[in-house]
Amino acid sequence: MKYAIVIPDGCADEPIAELGGKTPLQAARKPNMDWIANHGIVGQSNNVHDSLTPASDVATLSLFGYDALECYTGRAPLEAAAMGIKLGPYDWAVRCNLVTVIDDVMVDFSGGHVSIPDGQVYMQSVRERLADGPLEFVSGVSYRHLLIYRGSAEQPAPFTKATQTQAPHDIPDKPIAAFLPNGPGGNLLCELMAESSKVLGGHPLNCKRQARGESPVTQIWLWGQGQAPTLTPFEQRYGKRGAIITAVDLLRGVATFLGWQRIDVPTATGYLDTDYAAKGRAAIEALKNFDLVCVHIEATDEASHEGRAHEKVKALEEIDRHIVGPLLEALQGFDEWRILVSPDHPTLLHARVHGRGFVPWTIAGSGITPSGKTYDESSAADGPHFEHGQELMPFFLG
Repeated sequence: MKYAIVIPDGCADEPIAELGGKTPLQAARKPNMDWIANHGIVGQSNNVHDSLTPASDVATLSLFGYDALECYTGRAPLEAAAMGIKLGPYDWAVRCNLVTVIDDVMVDFSGGHVSIPDGQVYMQSVRERLADGPLEFVSGVSYRHLLIYRGSAEQPAPFTKATQTQAPHDIPDKPIAAFLPNGPGGNLLCELMAESSKVLGGHPLNCKRQARGESPVTQIWLWGQGQAPTLTPFEQRYGKRGAIITAVDLLRGVATFLGWQRIDVPTATGYLDTDYAAKGRAAIEALKNFDLVCVHIEATDEASHEGRAHEKVKALEEIDRHIVGPLLEALQGFDEWRILVSPDHPTLLHARVHGRGFVPWTIAGSGITPSGKTYDESSAADGPHFEHGQELMPFFLG
């Protein structure tokens, strides 16, 4: 049996006036996703436990068949794994965004989706001024970077599970005062963020970026802290060899802990301008060598965070045309196959943040009885429900 999973990140949503009272899934022209729903089944799953923050880390762990309450330690350790950073038993990883804060308001969680070269320049300045002792700043891609705290038995890190931080993409256009880190180690994170504003607020690169009509980067934002998790490899747990195609370090990190092969597509950006067709071609090629191939696309989530309804619809249509359609055709060349399309969590256009609750999924292929439905939130409401999202994977695998 061959399996394919397509994750349009955050595509689940609510009806909005800009789309004529429809959700993006209802407004998009997506004949291939609707074919899967018509020839398969449509249902719902809740991928985020009430006690956890709705985000792709816990939601994808659930979608991949793992109970996040048992294995989730934080977002940053997953991204550290994707970057090849080893965390010792006393080490902590902390996500480090380059952001735009003006008059104490979170204007842009991505610093205007700062380019990779510009991001490296800003992070070099941060390293030169703030890296000290156990503190290491590691450059990633665009606005996504890491702080690593190297602790020891004699000098442990100040953080605990009680340390609280907030993702910057969940506070768009809001005053930051109510969302600053708090709890054990919170003071250290706040101090580093405040010091970074002195380093980056007047950075000479900002003048060049503003002259180009781009947002300045004014400081770092620290969040998503955690220690290295322990996960049973996917093949050991489910008996399937997996591979993933994604441009996002978080998903690459999850795949690393699952033991999945990471397949990088150079023209995939993790944004609205990603190369959908190249991701589709890479997935088809991977089917030859793996039991299960997963394609994750961030564009739908990014469109929601920016409040761009028509861009979210367009991204869904691109995913359907260039990824779902070609994958569906390739799968039907095998004797037995199944395909699953599902977001990880809702991302709400009206609020520009991640939401809670059930997300719609659809499955078609060998052994699946046709439902005759379309793929959207309303259609899924009448289908099978999984209150615990990790129950969907064993159902999908049969």
